[in-house]
This record gives sequence, structure tokens and C-alpha cells, in this order.
Amino acid sequence: MENPNMLYIDSLARGDKSVKNQLIDVIKTEFPDEKKDYFESFGQLDYKKIEENVHKLKHKISIFGLEKSYKIANEYEHNLREFSIEGSEDFEKILNVISEFLETI
Repeated sequence: MENPNMLYIDSLARGDKSVKNQLIDVIKTEFPDEKKDYFESFGQLDYKKIEENVHKLKHKISIFGLEKSYKIANEYEHNLREFSIEGSEDFEKILNVISEFLETI
């Protein structure tokens, strides 16, 4: 499994620590809610809502430079359109990796 990094956030902040901290704060606020929404929709097996949640979370995955994980999320999103949850386990592992990473920053 890939390790999240701050390269993209650093490039957006252009060396401005306050901008970097604001970006991190936004992600730390949004990610847990988006993750919770994902698991709620998954529990209801609401494919359309799950797909929407995956789409939102996919952007967080790319922000942390997780290219392979982004591809996994993208494939999972496409599977959901076919009413398949294939890829959910790998996607949920990615969410856990990001959650753990957010605790360290």
C-alpha cells in the first residue's frame, strides 16, 4: 500500500505555512464526515450514494499523492455504476491509511 504524502499540499501552499495549515484543517474536517457518509450509504447498499461518496473521497486520495489508490477508487466507482461492490475492501483500506496519516499531521 502506498504512503500518503504532502507534496501536492506543499505545492499549493507555495511555502506559506498558514495556507498549508488551512488546507490541512479543511481536509481534517471534511474527510471524517465524508468517510462516515460513505459507510452509512454502504450499510444501506445505496449504490448511487456510495458512488457519490467514493467520488468525493477520490479527490482526497489524489491530494495525498496516492496514484495507485486513486486508480483503485476510480475502478470501484465504475463498479458501483454496475451495482457491484467489487473493490470495496481495497477502498476501505485506503480510507484507513488516510485516517491514520491525518492523525500524524
